[in-house]
Amino acid sequence: MKPKFYEEAGEILKIISKDRTRTNLLKNLEQKTLAYLVQRIPAWMNSNMLTLMGFTGSLIVVVGFILAAYFNKNWLLLAMPGFAINWFGDSLDGRLAYFRKLPRKWYGFALDLTVDWLTTILIGFGYLVYSTGYWDLAGFGFVVFYGWAMITALLRYKITGKYVIDSGVFGPTEVRIIISFILLAEVLFTDAILYAGVFACVVLFIVNIIETRKLLHQADELDKSEKENKLKEQNG
Repeated sequence: MKPKFYEEAGEILKIISKDRTRTNLLKNLEQKTLAYLVQRIPAWMNSNMLTLMGFTGSLIVVVGFILAAYFNKNWLLLAMPGFAINWFGDSLDGRLAYFRKLPRKWYGFALDLTVDWLTTILIGFGYLVYSTGYWDLAGFGFVVFYGWAMITALLRYKITGKYVIDSGVFGPTEVRIIISFILLAEVLFTDAILYAGVFACVVLFIVNIIETRKLLHQADELDKSEKENKLKEQNG
């Protein structure tokens, strides 16, 4: 038997999920939980406040990196509530607008992408502060490859008309969880974050190659379709 709050959330899910296609591993649990939460946001809180809350979460993550670098690595654990706050604000800002029937599709789209990019830079910067020597390259690589993934998502939206923020079963939520576990591992085992950072870059690179190939195939099919339609119009 499903929990009652999931049944209530299911009624709202159709309203707040029409702007994106999700494929991530936790999509069912996440979307129903968000549909439940969006109904309980105080009336005085708006989407911009939630966006600011999400960005504040990313600042908390960076502060955790900096404190860990200069004082004690246990400060890395501060990133966990930081990621939770970031998830809450970033995931609910647009959905709140749709739920209250006050969507600003293109404004929200532009603001969301800008804040996401700044968040990625901040996390990469935090890693650079904490790491030393050539390990810094992993932080640089993370920013570059995650930025590549964001560009791919934008191009896919332009080509297919569908905004997909996930790469297969991995989405922003899964990335937050994985990074949190990496930081926990670093607290327990020295230098775990360094090796995990390199591994994350390799995985991101492979995923980006796969997604870019799919995107190029979709773009090629669109070109062929447009050419065929143009010929039909000329011969029609």
